[in-house]
Amino acid sequence: MSEDLLSPVDSQSNSPPWSVSELAGALKRTIESAYDHVRLRGEISKVTRHTSGHVYLTLKDDRAAIDGVIWKGNISRLKAQPQAGLEVIVTGKLTTFPASSKYQIVIESLEAAGIGALLAQLERTKAKLHGEGLFAAERKKRLPFAPKTIGVITSPTGAVIRDILHRIRDRWPCRVIVWPVIVQGDAAPAQIIQALNGFQSGAVPRPDVLIVARGGGSVEDLWAFNDEGLARAVAACTLPVISAVGHETDTTLIDFVSDRRAPTPTGAAEMATPVLSELRGFVLDLERRRLGSFDQALRNRRERVALLGRALPKPQDLIDAAQQRLDYAAHRLGGGLLRNLNAHDTAFARTAARFSPALLERPRHLKAERVTQLSERATAALTRGVERQRVEFTRLSARLTPALTLRPLDLKREALNRLNQRFDAALNRRLDDSARRARLPELEQRLAAALARLLSQKSERLHRLDQLRLSLDPDRPLNLGFARVSRADGHLVTSPEGVGVGEALTLTFKGDRTLDVVASDGTSAPPTRPATKPRPTPLKPEQGSLF
Repeated sequence: MSEDLLSPVDSQSNSPPWSVSELAGALKRTIESAYDHVRLRGEISKVTRHTSGHVYLTLKDDRAAIDGVIWKGNISRLKAQPQAGLEVIVTGKLTTFPASSKYQIVIESLEAAGIGALLAQLERTKAKLHGEGLFAAERKKRLPFAPKTIGVITSPTGAVIRDILHRIRDRWPCRVIVWPVIVQGDAAPAQIIQALNGFQSGAVPRPDVLIVARGGGSVEDLWAFNDEGLARAVAACTLPVISAVGHETDTTLIDFVSDRRAPTPTGAAEMATPVLSELRGFVLDLERRRLGSFDQALRNRRERVALLGRALPKPQDLIDAAQQRLDYAAHRLGGGLLRNLNAHDTAFARTAARFSPALLERPRHLKAERVTQLSERATAALTRGVERQRVEFTRLSARLTPALTLRPLDLKREALNRLNQRFDAALNRRLDDSARRARLPELEQRLAAALARLLSQKSERLHRLDQLRLSLDPDRPLNLGFARVSRADGHLVTSPEGVGVGEALTLTFKGDRTLDVVASDGTSAPPTRPATKPRPTPLKPEQGSLF
C-alpha cells in the first residue's frame, strides 16, 4: 500500500488550511504595513464616548463610511474635538478588529476641515426659516394649563411612549391619543405631517396639545426631524406643539419652530401637564389662607368697631345738646319772625310806591292800539280778497252756462251714437252665420249697460260741479238770514271800527233786496241820509252754471 493512500491531506491540494485567527492576524499585519500612515477627509457621525475614555466614531462621504477610534491618550492632543456633522481631516493608520472582521482607522490627529454636508444643509434651511420669521417668539402659542386631551405622535413601540404615558398618569390623569408613526427614515416626515393634519382636521377627537417625541440617536437617526416640510407643518399647526426629539444635547429643526422644546419625552409630558396632587395641595392652602384672612379681617373690624365705640359720645349727651340748641332757637324764633315781617313790609312799600294806575294801564293801551291796527289791516286785506274773488267769480260765471257745460256731454253722446251706429253696421256686416247672430242680443245688453254706466258717471260729475258752484256763491249766506253791509262805494264793512256816525250804509238781503241805513252811535237822532244814486244791481250767476 502506498503513502498517498495513507495521507490525511486532500490529494487535490497540498496547502495547509488557515485558522480564522491566523487569517485575521495576517490581514491585520498586511493592512497595518500597507496603510500605516493615512490622511483621510470625511464627515463625522455617530460619535460615542465610552466610559473607558476612548472615542468611537464614523467617517463618511456620499458613497462610503469607515469606523474610527481615538484612544483616550490622544484625545487631549487633538486640534479639534470630534463632533457629529463636522468635516475633518484625520491622520492615522488602518487596522482591523478581528472579533467582528471589520477594519477601522486609529486616529492620531484630527483637525477641522469645514462644516459637513448634512450640517451645512441644515444651517441653510435653518437660516431660511429664520428669515421667514418661523422662529419668532411672538408667534409661539401658549400651552394649556390643564389639558383634557393630549395627542402624542411617536412610534408605538419603544420606551418613549411608555415613559410619556406613565408620566402623564402619575401627574395628571387625562385622555391620551397616540398617532403611531415611524420616527426614522425617509418616510418618517410624511407620516408625521399626516398625523399633524389628522389631529387638526378632526379625524380624531381634537386634543388640547400635541407632543412629537422620539428617543435619542445619531444625526442620521434624527435627520427626519430636520425636514423642511415637517418644520413648516409644525409651524403652521393650529394646536400647541411640544418637541421632544432625542436627548437634551440633541437639537433638530422642529425644536426651533415648535411652541415648546422639551429636553426628553418625559420632560415633554411634564411640560404638558400639571401635578394633580400639587394643585390639590395648592387649592387646600388657598382655602386655608382664605379662611385665615377672613377670620383676621373679622377680628380687625371687631376691634376697630370697639375702638370707635369707645371714642363715640354717649347718646344722652347728644340728645341734651340738641335739645338745648332747639330751646335756644325757639326762644329767638318770635323776634326773628317779627323782624322778617317788618323787613318785607318795608320792601313791599318801597316797591309799591314805584307803581301807579297810569303806568299799569299803558301796556294795555299799547296792546289795544296794536290790535286795532292789525284788525284794520286784516279788514282791508279781507275786503280786497273778497272783491278779487267776486270779480273772478263773476268772470267765471259769465263763461260757465248750462248749455256750455252740457255741450261736451252732448258731443260725447253724439260720438257715442255714431260709434253705436258704426258698431251696429259693422256687427251686421260680420254677423253672417247663425252663431254670430246669436251673440247680438248679448252684445246689445252689454252696450246698453255700458252706456247707462257712462251716463250715470257723467251725471254724477255734473251734479258735484253744480254743488261746488253753489257753495262758492257769495249770496248763499243771505239765504240763511244774514245781511251784507257795504258802504256807498261798494266796499264791504266787516268791523264797526272805521264807520263814522252819519255814514250811509246799504244792507243787502235775500232776493237782492236792499235797505239804506245811516250809522249812529245810539245817543242822538240819526241824521238824514243824503240822496244817493241808485246802485247798480250786481250780476248774479245763473243757477245752471258751473264753476
